[in-house]
Amino acid sequence: MSDNCLFCKIIAGEIPSQKVWEDAYCYAFRDINPQAPVHVLIVPKRHVTGLNDTGALPDQELSACLHAARQIAAQEGVGESGYRLLSNCGPHACQSVQHLHFHLLGGKQLSERMD
Repeated sequence: MSDNCLFCKIIAGEIPSQKVWEDAYCYAFRDINPQAPVHVLIVPKRHVTGLNDTGALPDQELSACLHAARQIAAQEGVGESGYRLLSNCGPHACQSVQHLHFHLLGGKQLSERMD
């Protein structure tokens, strides 16, 4: 856990969130500024700043986030219709919180554009 990380504080329960999933390795909650009807953030419980730092994250913990995405999509009713899973990495990609996270977006037809 990083003392000044927003997502670490959410995982620790110091900042409230609308939890949709939790297991031993990851935590998922609704985005407070949703970009789609379903917008869930999936974060590993271990603090790593982004995709470039996943070498510090055991494979089991990283894969838990991807397995959670599939289960959350089904739980949220977008598993069959489709969803987007993305992770911004670094300032040019607009990563706003320096803790690895995946955005699960769905519930409407998403644009083919990636911006």
